[in-house]
Amino acid sequence: MARPVPDPVRPGQESVWDYPRPPRVEHVPKRVQIDFGGVRIVDTDDVVRVLETSHPPVYYLPIAAFGDALTPGQGASFCEFKGGARYFDVHGGGVVAERAAWNYPNPMPGYEVLADRVAVYAAPMDRCVVAGETVAPQPGGFYGGWVTRDLAGPFKGVLGSMGW
Repeated sequence: MARPVPDPVRPGQESVWDYPRPPRVEHVPKRVQIDFGGVRIVDTDDVVRVLETSHPPVYYLPIAAFGDALTPGQGASFCEFKGGARYFDVHGGGVVAERAAWNYPNPMPGYEVLADRVAVYAAPMDRCVVAGETVAPQPGGFYGGWVTRDLAGPFKGVLGSMGW
């Protein structure tokens, strides 16, 4: 399948089509908050994001920032760049979202900073916020990127994007 035509980039935006492959990891000076089950389960400014061609950024937060909101979940997966992932169930306000978070406990070279960090799927959460903006989940349900106003797509996960 041919690469899609990138959306126009407006002032203050970055195109996900300018992100690299293999992905790049970078610290960002932004506060991230996650609400689930009617309670705030994370509030941190220790934020790393992973940027990969066609994907909105995936935000990784310190495991310790989640307190008791994470328990080991079922299953595992593998990323050709980052390595083997394990999953977590997310808890908040008496409710549980199974396999709603993941991390790379023994990441591949170049991604070591992710070892003690967790990413969360936005869709099952009440609200995920980056720098004061409530995010939208990456389309498709499989991927864990967070869509904000400062991004131009189209984003992997939309109908017909499996071959991108």
